[in-house]
Amino acid sequence: MNTRFLMTLCCCLLPFTLKGADKEDMKWFTDAKFGMFIHWGLYSQTAGDWKGHPTKGGEHFMLYERIPVKEYALIANDFNPTEFNARKWVKTAKEAGMKYIVITSKHHDGFAMYHSACSDYNIVTRTPFARDPMKELADECRKQGLKFGFYYSLGRDWEDPDVPTNWPTKAGRSNTWDFPDEDNKNLQAYIDRKVLPQLTELLTNYGEIAMMWFDTPEMVTKEQSRSIRRLIERLQPHCLINSRIGNGLGDYRIIEQKLMNEIDPKPWEACLTMGANWGYNKYDTVYKKPDMMIRNLTDVVSKGGNLLLNIGPNPQGSFPQQTEPGLNAFRQWIKTNGEAIYGTSPWHTYGETSPLAHGKREEVKEGFHDAVFDGTPVNAIPDFRYTAKGNHVYVIVRHVPAGEFTLRAFKGYTDRIKRITLLDNKKTVEWKPTEEGLRICHIRRSPDAFPVYVLQVEMQAE
Repeated sequence: MNTRFLMTLCCCLLPFTLKGADKEDMKWFTDAKFGMFIHWGLYSQTAGDWKGHPTKGGEHFMLYERIPVKEYALIANDFNPTEFNARKWVKTAKEAGMKYIVITSKHHDGFAMYHSACSDYNIVTRTPFARDPMKELADECRKQGLKFGFYYSLGRDWEDPDVPTNWPTKAGRSNTWDFPDEDNKNLQAYIDRKVLPQLTELLTNYGEIAMMWFDTPEMVTKEQSRSIRRLIERLQPHCLINSRIGNGLGDYRIIEQKLMNEIDPKPWEACLTMGANWGYNKYDTVYKKPDMMIRNLTDVVSKGGNLLLNIGPNPQGSFPQQTEPGLNAFRQWIKTNGEAIYGTSPWHTYGETSPLAHGKREEVKEGFHDAVFDGTPVNAIPDFRYTAKGNHVYVIVRHVPAGEFTLRAFKGYTDRIKRITLLDNKKTVEWKPTEEGLRICHIRRSPDAFPVYVLQVEMQAE
């Protein structure tokens, strides 16, 4: 155990009050609205195959196949992502309108995707690549003006002998084939031996870290969560911490692979995949359509949340070709409609359904609640979403045919309307008040126009 870590532990034992995120630290996050999630690790190298057959569980396949650590570690011998280009990754995220990046520094397999001094089970020591992509990404994010954060698997680590789980049942997600004695595993020993030293490295060696994105806190105690939070606050006082630090000690809430049903005034984030899996899988050919991904973004923002959209880079270190239609759509749509996203707040209602949706419903995919589960809607229902900023209300029109329509949410608000403009072409829109609300007249859109567009409603100050 090194001297720096011992000093850190001593500091953590001193009297200390958890402060939580202040308003300024939280503001950049609530204004940003949109980030890129990246799952990348040894599981990317196998690309969904193991010993000649497709695997289940995506990046969880070590668990499903019950692969011994020594055998799984051999994957590192072939992991050499020579196409990795931090500048290109960050540029792609920025052009798509994303304001921050979160990447897997260590996933459930226990393999560190950075140069860890406390564990030689890492990308620099064990692979022919022998570079630290986390360092390159952190530096590039600062150059291009994006916030940067780390994902860290907290309560699952299949490389460590002391990590038990109880999800969904006892030993349901722990390595019992290498380390079968579940009752004598010591989670605190793992936290002292690996978690705290690695967090110290991540929060010391990579400049300013905007957020720590934890996962799987199932068996982490409140005192363990507190000790981790103390360490983060001492090393990076402005670093945000997600709710999966456990025990109610996070700064913002996470929902995974689903959407909210209502406005939540407290900070929250939805993490969704572009495809079916988190990590790269060559059998994953079903990626969300661009219009559905933009619907997801607008739905999340209308309810007060952020969208963290995941990409799984391939073994060569590039984004899969299947991600390009979605990224290109965001790039174009954000250019003209970003005003309705960044820095906005929910209006008095998040939205309403168009009468044209009568009899239709948004079906969601059903599947096992694991890596490949995705509970986001698959049907595009004609509807409206609302955001607000200053004296403007933004009407996000989603798959409603051009022509005339009534916005019932504006009932009681029409006397304050000054003008209405289409954001993408800056043309004035005709409108009139009715007993039902606000009647939008004579919207003209080309047949091939993107099916999600925005009306800017300028209001008189109250």
